[in-house]
Amino acid sequence: MWSYIARRSIQALFTLLIITVLCFILTRLSADPLAQYATNPNMSAADKEALRERLGLNQPMPVQYFKWLGLAVQGDLGISFFSKQPVLLMISQRLPNTLKLMITAEIITILLSLFLGIIAAVKQYSLIDNVITTFSFIGYSMPIFFIALGAMLIFAVKFKAWGFPYLTTGADIWDQKDPTQYLKHMILPVSCLVIISTAGYARFIRTSILEVLGQDYVRTARAKGLSNRVVLYKHALRNAALPLVTIIGLDIPYLLGGALVTESVYAWPGMGRLFWEYAQRGDFPVVLGVLLIISTAVVVFTIITDVVYTFVDPRIRLT
Repeated sequence: MWSYIARRSIQALFTLLIITVLCFILTRLSADPLAQYATNPNMSAADKEALRERLGLNQPMPVQYFKWLGLAVQGDLGISFFSKQPVLLMISQRLPNTLKLMITAEIITILLSLFLGIIAAVKQYSLIDNVITTFSFIGYSMPIFFIALGAMLIFAVKFKAWGFPYLTTGADIWDQKDPTQYLKHMILPVSCLVIISTAGYARFIRTSILEVLGQDYVRTARAKGLSNRVVLYKHALRNAALPLVTIIGLDIPYLLGGALVTESVYAWPGMGRLFWEYAQRGDFPVVLGVLLIISTAVVVFTIITDVVYTFVDPRIRLT
């Protein structure tokens, strides 16, 4: 196993190198940080050129890339063009909010998906299975911005207008240090993330369990007189969990990047909103910093997922 991890780690370094090159090129070509000064009458062409030189934008792109990469390897992600703050500091301020939001949503999603997926599989083609399947199709097909705006309209705007207890949104002034207010502001964004994620997870779990329940070893276990509960939880669910581990392992890295649409709709001070705000301004040190963290997490958790496979299914050996 250790030789496999070492080999995959070396491959990961080359993968990250390619990712950083592509992200740097696309980010630099997507926007010009000085575009906002194009119509500023107070800035002459000489002023703009001096600013471009001070930011290092007048250098060839390969030079800019290797300078950024050299600093990133040392843990320095640069300085934001607009806030004038270290990018690492900005990310460290937003990351806890994103992790609280995304981890809460992921835990609820996994528990709810397992519950719904198991029921749908055990009660195949029944009324409850049809209801869960319908929910899965509707929830998975609806865009996240539609769910977020709809939930805000109903549970915040309309409930407040009708005199009902309403849920708070980012438009309300709140103290992030107050646990009660913090939890109230989490309800809507977490609910939106849970709805769309659970819809996909539950459908996937149902299919995996049904596939395993049709295997010969499950029929053999039933023929031995084992109860349906033992067959389901001891034999079927463990083998059906392998594809679920893959999905969770691929989803976890994106917890660091936050939910761009949800955080923007609810003005949640997380990584997704940070990325969107500074991407619009062409502030590529911030954008590249966020992309680097997400890319690194994806590569690392891919290796971790492969290792977890060996614990879920002892038949798997990493060589």
